[in-house]
Amino acid sequence: MISRERILEAASRVYSKHGFRGATTRLIAQEAGVNEVTLFRTFGSKSALMQAVLVQQQDGAPPTELTDDPVDPECELKVWIQTSLDRLRDMRHLLLHSMGESDERPDAAQFACQGRRTVHDIITRYVRALKKKGLADVNADEEAAAVILVGTVMSDAIARSFVPDVYPPMEQAAERYTNCFLRMLGVKQTTRASVRKTRIHAH
Repeated sequence: MISRERILEAASRVYSKHGFRGATTRLIAQEAGVNEVTLFRTFGSKSALMQAVLVQQQDGAPPTELTDDPVDPECELKVWIQTSLDRLRDMRHLLLHSMGESDERPDAAQFACQGRRTVHDIITRYVRALKKKGLADVNADEEAAAVILVGTVMSDAIARSFVPDVYPPMEQAAERYTNCFLRMLGVKQTTRASVRKTRIHAH
């Protein structure tokens, strides 16, 4: 028996390569090793199949949360940024096609934008927690800061291959974005160093 997951995985690969218009049911069926009748019997239509692909991507790789009780902002943010970069790079082709088809297909637009809204909220909550604990400037603009960080991570993950020379080396990117972000929030280098020193002594 052909599994639904097998068809979804095949459809995801074809959609990532060809976009909605190019991802014909014939190509998807060939990739999945089934006939087109099986696709329609399982999903009803090509649009429903593509929607199921996008839902699977959203549910299978949700954005990573940031702690509500920050202790080591430099470490916490660096790990979060690196994880987000890796996740978005894996989804790069799917995101590119979804954004390119957003005017024609509301489901694609929703997929391209929903994750961004969720990540924006994760960052603003984290910045508010930093401010509450006295680790960041009380006047820091968490909304603008979130827009800048989300835009930076998205740009790196999607556009690096187009203009690689404008981005930091991949192995340095997360750390450098973290340092810039924390300076923007007024998180002092001395505070960050003190936190790390305390953690080292605690161990």
